[in-house]
Amino acid sequence: MNVFTRGIRNAFRNGIRTLSIVAILGLSIGLSLTMLVANKAVGNKIATVKSSIGNTISIAPAGVQGFEGGGNPLTQASVDTLKSLAHVSSISESINDRLTSSGDSSNTNLVSSIDAGSLGQRFGREGGFGGGFGGGASGSTAGQAQTFTIPVTATGVSDTSQYAGSAVKLTSGSQIDGTADKPVALIGKDLATKNNLTVGSTFTAYGSAITVSGIFDTGTSFSNNAVIFSLPTLQRLSSQVGDITSATATVDSISNMDSVTAAVKSKLGSTADVTSSKDQAANAIAPLDSVKTISVFSLVGAVVAGAVIILLTMVMVVRERKREIGVTKAIGGSNLSIISQFMVEALTLTILGAVVGLVIGVIGGQPVTKLLVSNSTTSATTTATPGQRGSFGGGSGFGGGQSTGGGGITRRGGFGGALGRNSAVKGISNIKTQVGPGILLDGFGAAIFIALVGSALAAGMIAKVRPSEVMRAE
Repeated sequence: MNVFTRGIRNAFRNGIRTLSIVAILGLSIGLSLTMLVANKAVGNKIATVKSSIGNTISIAPAGVQGFEGGGNPLTQASVDTLKSLAHVSSISESINDRLTSSGDSSNTNLVSSIDAGSLGQRFGREGGFGGGFGGGASGSTAGQAQTFTIPVTATGVSDTSQYAGSAVKLTSGSQIDGTADKPVALIGKDLATKNNLTVGSTFTAYGSAITVSGIFDTGTSFSNNAVIFSLPTLQRLSSQVGDITSATATVDSISNMDSVTAAVKSKLGSTADVTSSKDQAANAIAPLDSVKTISVFSLVGAVVAGAVIILLTMVMVVRERKREIGVTKAIGGSNLSIISQFMVEALTLTILGAVVGLVIGVIGGQPVTKLLVSNSTTSATTTATPGQRGSFGGGSGFGGGQSTGGGGITRRGGFGGALGRNSAVKGISNIKTQVGPGILLDGFGAAIFIALVGSALAAGMIAKVRPSEVMRAE
């Protein structure tokens, strides 16, 4: 009987002990694999978050903040100068307006798909939607009761594949060229349904016939009450030729964010508010970094625990078989062959534990990762400061044409990119784990490491056994 066969058979000499060791090792290796799965999944998510929201610079006219503020729009010429900056890979621009089908500012035959409801009426009376939506009289005084309809958001973008910071998902039709001035547009699913529009249908906006090229679905009622034009088309139709209300610069690497942000501020000066997403990305991934750290320490702890378990087991086995080892040496057995036999035994027990652990890891990887991320992101979430009444209105949030809303401020509205960025941040808890061949190999590698480390001390004990001393003791 060779060393390999003897080692495997010795692993099953005591059935109860074998089952106990395999079960304990299985839990230890299962925890190791689960933490490894979580670590890789979180690492991939961090890379995704960094690439999606960590390498962009938001540029807006000075004085604009989200759905509020005022000031003068940026110019196409000034934004174009940013394209030549080092490390800027792309610039996307947009302009916003509103389409209303009632009141003095009516400029479309589209009927909004959103019912103002009690919230709309309330905010309208308190200056929130009153001037901003302007379905009623333009320039209404705050607190005055009025009846109005929610306007349709009109957005002109140079990159029509993106809307509100998210990819546009067409349910039918085709994309439009964001750089071409053509009377075509993409329309939100809810708005299309409300107005009985399909691909190829036409509607009126700014006194022009516009053809529906495609219908998109963002998944939210507000964003689906919108029309997307190419940038030059909306600039012309809304009499905003050469104006830009927001731009996003994409940087080739996060490491260049600071230098590019400084260069953009230098180019635009006091005419623009420039915000880097670097800090936002850091805040977004902070909970994920903590999960990654926890998974690393748990992985190391589980591997060490497994090594200690198999080490103590082999030490116990060597002590039990000390006489057997001495006799084997006395009849010519070498230290190498005896040590190899015990290492095979340790490896057999560990591989059996690894099989059990792999099953635990595959089953538990996703729920454990989700639990860790959920707990971490929940503890890191801060409650936003409630906005003032009227934060949706005054003409800033949804508007295009100009109107004087509650508070008496006249300004154009802006559908900010903050919505998309918030969606990206909220998505950090949406992590999918994958147990591929690489992770399985890593799991077996950890098992072999545990076996080798665990049998190291036993090997040293075996080498010190002297046949004469063992026989004399007997």
